[in-house]
Amino acid sequence: MATLILVRHGRSTANTAGVLAGWTPGVFLDERGAAQAAALPERLADVPIAAAVSSPLERCLQTMQPLLDARSGLELQTDERIGECHYGDWSGRKLAELADEPLMEVVQQHPSAATFPGGESMRAMQARAVDAVREWNARIDAAHGEDAAYVMCSHGDIIKSLVADALGMHLDLFQRVHVEPCSVTAIRYTRTRPFLLRLGDTGDFGSLAPRGNGGGSAGGGTAVVGGDVGAP
Repeated sequence: MATLILVRHGRSTANTAGVLAGWTPGVFLDERGAAQAAALPERLADVPIAAAVSSPLERCLQTMQPLLDARSGLELQTDERIGECHYGDWSGRKLAELADEPLMEVVQQHPSAATFPGGESMRAMQARAVDAVREWNARIDAAHGEDAAYVMCSHGDIIKSLVADALGMHLDLFQRVHVEPCSVTAIRYTRTRPFLLRLGDTGDFGSLAPRGNGGGSAGGGTAVVGGDVGAP
């Protein structure tokens, strides 16, 4: 079956502000995020891309635009099922403030039991994203053959949940997965099992450097809901 190239959107204004954006409209890429998006066509230059799919949120559409500009004839299709988790009443709130919510411990340690107030459960988030990928795999296979690759631009928690599914991991373990802004994660699907080919690849190892404050990317033992800001 198809090879799925998952791209997390570039760094957004919500990322740098420490805000959980969710489906809040008007969240765009910041200056660094725009530069990350501009570099994406070169990073994927050697990959024939059969199709491009995106979350309908602005930060993902912006991330995909340079790739569309570089590939004549490549049209973008949107799919709400790979849109960000519906965080409900948590949307637009500071992550530092949310850290004190009792639900945050559930989100970190037992996400399969977490339902956001006024929003959706993390199980439902994963289920819709997996359903979307399975459907797109079949569509790409039928139209372009089983060796085709396609790009899908989405969000941190969505991508992490898809990786967990591909690895046969329980959703309660998905917080152990980390994907940076504009990172590339690739999964090759076959009739019997998926293969994880790349995970959160930015081509830049700056995020591995010590942060000094013990936090940052996958630091401090706490996963950043929605995805963190990435390397400085």
